[in-house]
Amino acid sequence: MTDSIQKYEQKHLDGVITKVQEAIAKSSKDAKKAETDSKSIDKNFSNEVRINTSTYSGMMDTAISVRQQQQLLSERQNSWQHASQQLNVLKRLEKRPYFARIDFHEAGEKSDETIYIGLGSFSDTPDHFLIYDWRAPISSVYYDGELGNVSYETPDGTQEVDVKLKRQFTIEDGKIVTVFDTNETIGDQMLLKALGNSSDTKMKSIVSTIQKEQNKIIRDTHSDLLFVQGAAGSGKTAAILQRVAYLLYRYRGNLTASQVIMFSPNQIFNDYVDQVLPELGEHNMVQMTYYQFTKRRIPNMEVETLQQRFESRTDSVSKKIRTLENSLVYFDAVTKYAEHLGSADMKFRNLMFHDKPFASQEKIQGIYYGYNENYRLGNRLDATKEALLKSLNSRIGSEVRSKWAEQAVQSLNHEDLEKLYGGEPKEFDDSDKEFKFLARKLVIQALQPVRNAIVHNRFLNINAQYVHFLRSVPHLINLEKAGLTQADWQTYVEEVVASLKNHAISLNNTSAYLYLYDLIVGKKDERDMRYVFIDEIQDYTAFQLAYLKYNYPRAKFTLLGDLNQSIYSNESTSTLLAELSTMFDKEKTRVIQLEKSYRSTQQITDFTKEILKNGEAIEAFHREGDLPVVSVKPSFDLAVKRVQAQMSQNQKDGESTAIIGKSVAECQKITEGLRNQGERVTLIKTENQRLAEGVVVVPSYLAKGLEFDAVIVWDASDAMYHDEDERQLLYTICSRAMHRLTIVATEKMSRLLDRIDSSLYKLD
Repeated sequence: MTDSIQKYEQKHLDGVITKVQEAIAKSSKDAKKAETDSKSIDKNFSNEVRINTSTYSGMMDTAISVRQQQQLLSERQNSWQHASQQLNVLKRLEKRPYFARIDFHEAGEKSDETIYIGLGSFSDTPDHFLIYDWRAPISSVYYDGELGNVSYETPDGTQEVDVKLKRQFTIEDGKIVTVFDTNETIGDQMLLKALGNSSDTKMKSIVSTIQKEQNKIIRDTHSDLLFVQGAAGSGKTAAILQRVAYLLYRYRGNLTASQVIMFSPNQIFNDYVDQVLPELGEHNMVQMTYYQFTKRRIPNMEVETLQQRFESRTDSVSKKIRTLENSLVYFDAVTKYAEHLGSADMKFRNLMFHDKPFASQEKIQGIYYGYNENYRLGNRLDATKEALLKSLNSRIGSEVRSKWAEQAVQSLNHEDLEKLYGGEPKEFDDSDKEFKFLARKLVIQALQPVRNAIVHNRFLNINAQYVHFLRSVPHLINLEKAGLTQADWQTYVEEVVASLKNHAISLNNTSAYLYLYDLIVGKKDERDMRYVFIDEIQDYTAFQLAYLKYNYPRAKFTLLGDLNQSIYSNESTSTLLAELSTMFDKEKTRVIQLEKSYRSTQQITDFTKEILKNGEAIEAFHREGDLPVVSVKPSFDLAVKRVQAQMSQNQKDGESTAIIGKSVAECQKITEGLRNQGERVTLIKTENQRLAEGVVVVPSYLAKGLEFDAVIVWDASDAMYHDEDERQLLYTICSRAMHRLTIVATEKMSRLLDRIDSSLYKLD
C-alpha cells in the first residue's frame, strides 16, 4: 500500500476523530446535566409533592402529584442512561472509529459512494453518516461479496450495488497501523493478525474479521431453527454473540435483551463471554446453564452437577437407560402418561389443619375427577383449587365457634390485640361482636398455611406421581427395543426412589420430572422469549431440547455445536440431528457448516483432527506454528517435571497456559504435584470460579468453549484414555490450544493417538 494512500486515510481518520471528540464533549455535558436533574428531582421529591389525605379529592390530588414526580424522575433517569450509553459508544469510536471502507456504485446514481464501517453508527448531521454500524444492511456487502456486483438484503427488499473497492484498516489509538485493499471478504493478513494475538480471560468481539459463512449465521432472520455445526475453533460462539447483537439492532424497539436467552455449557463460559455484547453497545441477554434452568424450579432437591454427570456410571445397563431417558420416545411417554391422568391415577396429599386432614387425599381426588372428562389437566387443577378455596372460606364460620378459637381469644395479651386491631381500636356494640371479630381474625391467620398450600399446589404429590410414571414406563415403552429387561428397569426405579427420599435427582430425571409437573399444572409457557440460543448442543439430549421447545413455543432457536466434541462419552450424539428434524418445520430449518478452524495453528489443527475418525472434513486456517509435542514419562514425578519445564517455556514466550486433566481428581493430583515443587497455579474445581491470570488447571468438562495460548494435556496415558468413546473428549481437550500444544503421559501414550501420523508431532 503506497504512503500517499496511508496519508490520505490518516487525514480522513483525524477529521472523523475530531468530530467524535466534539460529540464526546457535548454528550458528556448532556449526561452530566441529566444526572444533575435526576438527583435534584430525587432530592426535592418531598417538597414538590402536595400531600392532602383529609378528603377523597385531596387523596386523589396527592396520588396525581406523586405520579407526576415519578414520571419526571423516570424521564430524567432514562435520558441520563441514554446519554451515558451514547457516551460509551463514542469513547470506543474515538480509539478505533472504523475497520473497513467500501466504495460502490448504486444503479441510477450519478457518482460512486464511499462508506466507512465500525462498531457503531456516527453522523455529524442527521443525514450524513461518517461511520456506518457493522450491522446496517449496506455493511453486509463488506462481509459477503467480492468486488463487482453484490446484492444485500434490506427491510425493503434486495438491493444491488457494484463494489469498486474494499479497504481494511488496523487502527490503534487513533493511528492507522496497517491499511490494505482486498478482493476477499476479510483479507488473510487482517485475520492472521487477529488470530495471532494472545488469549484473554474474556472473549472479544470479532466484527472486523467476520467471515462470509459467519455472516450468514449472524444475519439470518427467516429460520425457526438455525443449526450451526462447526469444527472446534471455527468461530461458532463468536458468530452467535454477534448474531444476538445484530438481532437487537435489527429489531430495535420490538426486541429487548430480556427476550433473548442463551444456554451455555457452564458458568465459567458465561463469565468468559460476558463482555462481548457490552463491547458492541448492547445489554447482555439472559444467560444460564441447563442445570441452573432446572435447579431454580426445584430448589429443595440436590440436582446432579456437571461433575457428577461427567463421572457417572458407564456400565452397559446404565448407558442403555440413559439413552432411553434422553430420547424423544421417552418425552412422548411422559406426554402420553399425563393424558392418562385425566381419567385416573393422580396422586394427592392430605391438606392438614391442626394435625387433622382439612381435605383428605380421597376428598381431593373426588373433586378432581368430578369434573367433565373434556377438562384439560391444568383446568381441572384450577377448578379443584377453586373448590378447595371455597371450602376453606366456608370453614371460617365453623372454626370461629370452635373451642380452640375461644381459648386463643382469651389468651390474647395487649400486644396481640394491638396487632389484630391494626393499630386502631374498634368500637363494638357488645363483647360478643368483639369476640367474633377477634376469633375471625385468628381463624383466618391459622388457616393461612392451608390457603398457601392450596394456591401453591402443595396438595399434589409430585414425587409419588413421578415414581408412578417410572413404574408405568414398561406399559408405555417397549423396553426390549431399548435393550432393557423389566428387571433392569425395576432396579433402576428403586435407585431413583432412594435418591428422591434423599432429596437428590439426576439431570435426566429432572427434565422428565419438571415436564410432568408442567403438564399437570398447565404451566403457562414463557411466550415473551423470542430467541433461544443453545451452545455446545452435542452435550444436550433430545428430551432436553424438546422440553426447552415446550417452554418457549414462540421462540426461534439457534443451536450450535460440534458433534465431534461431546464430553459425555457415555451419551450418543449420532441420533441428535435426526431427532431434531422431527421437532421443527423442515421448510424453516437451516443447517450451516463451519469447517474451517481458526483458533489453532495449522500444525495443531492437523494433529487434533487426526484424533477423530472422520476429522478429514475439518480445514485448518493457514497460520504457522510449532508441531505439537508428545512426552511420555515413566513416573508421575518425571511427568510433573516435564509440565514444569513447559510452563516455564510458555511463560518465557509470553503464552498463557492451561493444564487440562480428565477429571477433578486428576487435576487435584497435578496441582498438588506442581505446588510441592513451588509452582503457583490456580485449580478450577467448580463452574462458579472465574478464569484467573497465570497458569490454570481445568477439568475437561469445564474447558468447553474456552481457548488458551498454550495447552498442556495432563496424563493422556492409555490407562486414562482407553475406550473408543473417549475419542471425542480427547479431541475437545487438545483443540482448546491456540498456539502451542503439549501432551504429557505416564508409562504409555493413549491408544487413541496411535492413528496419528508421526510427522504431525514431535516426540520428546
